[in-house]
Amino acid sequence: MTDAAGGSDARADAFRTVAGPGKARFEVKGSEFIGYVAPANTVEEAESFVEEIRTRHPDATHNVPAYRVPAAGEDGASSTGTGSSAATMLREYQSDDGEPSGSSGKPALNVLVQREIRNVVAVVTRYYGGTNLGVGGLARAYSRAVKDAVDDAGVVETVPHERFDVTVAYDDSGTVRGLLESAAVEFDAAYEADVFFEIRAPVDEASGLRDRIRSATSGRAKIEHR
Repeated sequence: MTDAAGGSDARADAFRTVAGPGKARFEVKGSEFIGYVAPANTVEEAESFVEEIRTRHPDATHNVPAYRVPAAGEDGASSTGTGSSAATMLREYQSDDGEPSGSSGKPALNVLVQREIRNVVAVVTRYYGGTNLGVGGLARAYSRAVKDAVDDAGVVETVPHERFDVTVAYDDSGTVRGLLESAAVEFDAAYEADVFFEIRAPVDEASGLRDRIRSATSGRAKIEHR
């Protein structure tokens, strides 16, 4: 889930990411390249997407992954990593998946770094067409696949988010839901023995929202950070 900040966000912690899934497909000398990108806010989400693409293309010659996600597992909060700003810790990962060293994973990741996109995962699938492309040719193809997929997805500016859960009795559920809807934050609700809300809110708004939930339920709400 990604929130576009209509226009430029003046907050210093704003960052660029893809607006949603993107895909691109082309051929180079008989080899078919399929580029995929998607938002990912944790290493687990990124790895899950990589596995999804590998499962979708089990017969591919290569499925080359690259991603840039928050190292701490939150949607944007934390400190430095290679190619990141001083205020943000990113886990940057790439693999050549059997292609010649440096010919695929690094060019794919470099596109994300150069375009200053984070909270994102990319996978480039290749079906070999019988003609070797050389390291330079491969690097150009893998770079193009990620660039084209990012262009297909679109890029937005957003801010760091955090996730937390709220559990309340049915009597308090309407009050909590009303607070969440008025705050315009993302949430999912599960109505079981109690009512369980999974909430994703901007970091600079989350604390105040939790305080309002506590106050509105007279402290009855159970609040847990993820």
